[in-house]
Amino acid sequence: MTSSPQLVLAMLADARLPTGSHAHSAGLEPAVMAGLSDQGRRLDEIPAFARSRLRTVTATEAGTAVVTRHQWLAGGSLSGVEDAWAARTPSAAVRAATRQLGRGYLRLAYGLWPEEMAAAFERGAVPPRPLVLGVIGAVTGLSSRQVAQLVGYDDVQTTASAALKLVPLDPIEAMRWVLQLHPDIDAMADDVERLTEPAEIPASGAPLLDEHAERHAVTTRRLFSA
Repeated sequence: MTSSPQLVLAMLADARLPTGSHAHSAGLEPAVMAGLSDQGRRLDEIPAFARSRLRTVTATEAGTAVVTRHQWLAGGSLSGVEDAWAARTPSAAVRAATRQLGRGYLRLAYGLWPEEMAAAFERGAVPPRPLVLGVIGAVTGLSSRQVAQLVGYDDVQTTASAALKLVPLDPIEAMRWVLQLHPDIDAMADDVERLTEPAEIPASGAPLLDEHAERHAVTTRRLFSA
């Protein structure tokens, strides 16, 4: 199946994509449960939360996706990229959530690009989301910058969508956040779009987000998986 990179990018950025991301909040639910936004009375904290993720967790994932794209196009192994991602993602809960998202994207990709994806991942493999997005970017002609922007937009859009279910919020406000965060997405893409080696993947930690994720993983009172 062939299609233009612009069409692929628009499709992957669609919130209706059947990947299972609707069950995730990009870490927002754990943060809200820990007191972020004071139950909705300080909504300015939510875009600040998304901006912090773009500089830490999301930058690591975007860098991983960019390096994956480069390595796949160069005929290299992806195992080193996955190891580098795991080393930069110390929370077991975050790793598990990212692999769960990866499984959803991989299922979609197998349906759309079966031969290409079968060459990248064995059946039954559960790679993290950035590896799957990196290979999708490689086989569909997305540029490294487009791959990085896609990861950033997906993270911000997931946060905004989750906020509508977690706090009292006008949907227009959530869309305003997404628009306001575009410069931050572009800045993150600027930082990672030229990466080619696993050792270059950003390793900016987010210990508080990791702690929230670990606590969230063992609670039964939640709307989202992560």
